[in-house]
Amino acid sequence: MKKSEYLSTLFVGIDVSARENVICTLNFEQDKLLEFTVPNSQPGADKIADKLSALLAGSHFTRIIIALESTSFYGIHIANFLSSCALLAPYNTYVYCLNPKMVANYKKSFIGMGKKDPIDAFVIADFARVGRISCEPWRGSQFLALQRLTRHRLHLVECLTREKTYMLTNVFLKFSEFATLTNDNHPFSNKYGATASAVLTDFLSNEQIAEASIEELISFVCEKGKNRFSNPQEVASILQAAARNSYRLDKCLYEPLTIAIASSLNCIKAFEAEIKAIDKAIEKTVSGLNPTEYLCLKSIPGIGPVFASGILAEIGSMHAFSSHSALAKYAGIVWNENQSGDFHSDDTKMSKAGNKFLRYYLIEATGSVVRHLPEYDAFYQKKFHEVKIHQHKRALALTSRKFIRLVFGLLAKNQLFVPQGVDHTPNL
Repeated sequence: MKKSEYLSTLFVGIDVSARENVICTLNFEQDKLLEFTVPNSQPGADKIADKLSALLAGSHFTRIIIALESTSFYGIHIANFLSSCALLAPYNTYVYCLNPKMVANYKKSFIGMGKKDPIDAFVIADFARVGRISCEPWRGSQFLALQRLTRHRLHLVECLTREKTYMLTNVFLKFSEFATLTNDNHPFSNKYGATASAVLTDFLSNEQIAEASIEELISFVCEKGKNRFSNPQEVASILQAAARNSYRLDKCLYEPLTIAIASSLNCIKAFEAEIKAIDKAIEKTVSGLNPTEYLCLKSIPGIGPVFASGILAEIGSMHAFSSHSALAKYAGIVWNENQSGDFHSDDTKMSKAGNKFLRYYLIEATGSVVRHLPEYDAFYQKKFHEVKIHQHKRALALTSRKFIRLVFGLLAKNQLFVPQGVDHTPNL
């Protein structure tokens, strides 16, 4: 922005909380023109628009920059309202949701400044005034519906993972050897499937499994597994051996543990059912929102509707980013160099200062791409063997940086993915 544009710009900082919004307005000379507090509600938002409109009427301002911290979901309503407010539309209104860490670091430059809401609003406005904003303007509610679905799916996945981890503590107490079986030695491919669930809930104690005849266990496995096991006798033998090698408990513990395990299994089934329903809603929403970029991402082997939707929901339009480096920085997949003199550390921490949801979807998508594309698998293996610590995390993070370059290239040019060795890249 040119200096003349800064001189004709009104800078508005909003400190957002659950109950109220504190507003501070500055001109380019850092003069405080307005400072007031309103409820975080629709009448409060209308009052902000009225006061700003009255201030702008007859003034030399031709542009408004409104900045607020990205504090969870409390700022969504006010950002949506101000970005599309008819009273402020003639003044080229731009609304920005700032990274709280950047604002906090900027506030440290004000020596002796305390922690008060009016002060925070002033700092946010001054952050905009000095041209420190590097993010893109608020996109409105265009991608908000998709974003709420993809973020809710992530929430469900985290709940599912947490419940499975918690359930294993009770499984170990009840059936210790069964809980410690590795994937190669485990009798069931799905540790939370119907047959595994029946073993943990239908038998009250390990003694019942250990003392049952092998024929009874084979019949039980065939019935619960609907005759899908290729070798039910081996499954029954593994279960009986695990039961005999497990710790014995006092009889008063078995029933409470069985009830707790059954409850966790019910929760797991509910979470899995909800995730399937959300997946359908995500696919329906993204198909009508941005079909071209959606198809570009889905053309990459290993990228399905969930990963494609999650990435698009967080980045919006790729035109908001000038380069793949800018996209990586927005996702927080960048590293600060750790070196002093001739020393260069191999252990450098990822920034993680960007959008954590975008970072999650990019890294998870990279893991899927590694399993489907030999080029990415070779790159992952190379990075994996370069160091002796944090091998998987480091290799996956570095491979995700390579994946970001691919995503940026495809979306910026509206191209479908073409494997190596194919000359023509189709455009959409």
